[in-house]
Amino acid sequence: MPSLKEQLDADLKEAQKARDSIRVNVIRMLKTTIKNREVEKIGELNEQELLQAINSQVKTRLEAIEGFKKGGRDESVKKEEAEMAILKAYLPAQLSKEEIEALIDKAVAETAAAGPKDMGKVMKALMADVTGKADGKLVSDLVKEKLSSLS
Repeated sequence: MPSLKEQLDADLKEAQKARDSIRVNVIRMLKTTIKNREVEKIGELNEQELLQAINSQVKTRLEAIEGFKKGGRDESVKKEEAEMAILKAYLPAQLSKEEIEALIDKAVAETAAAGPKDMGKVMKALMADVTGKADGKLVSDLVKEKLSSLS
């Protein structure tokens, strides 16, 4: 199976041949984001860091969509949604709420978390399992809920 970067290169060529300008622009933007992060890191990004880069692009689109909806700019909303759909195709399947809660229970047990003060430990233990597979805000809220019920 090709790496994510190889997949992006192949998809870019395919989109260029098909003259799919939105897809070409989104993939180029994503490749630029990845390249910039590699320059900052001074090295190749691992799979988790690549997923974080894609997630940041998706989050940017979500914020833009909210802003455009408030401004009544339907055409821009549609464009951002199309771009977001392209980006989401590179992310693994999203975890269900039940799967996230099971991972939280496991992380709480591993870290021996006793209450809200242990939020950082639990989130750190969880990140490897949920990066790119779940919305960070949702995970954070569920962890807070779980830890609050422990104290």
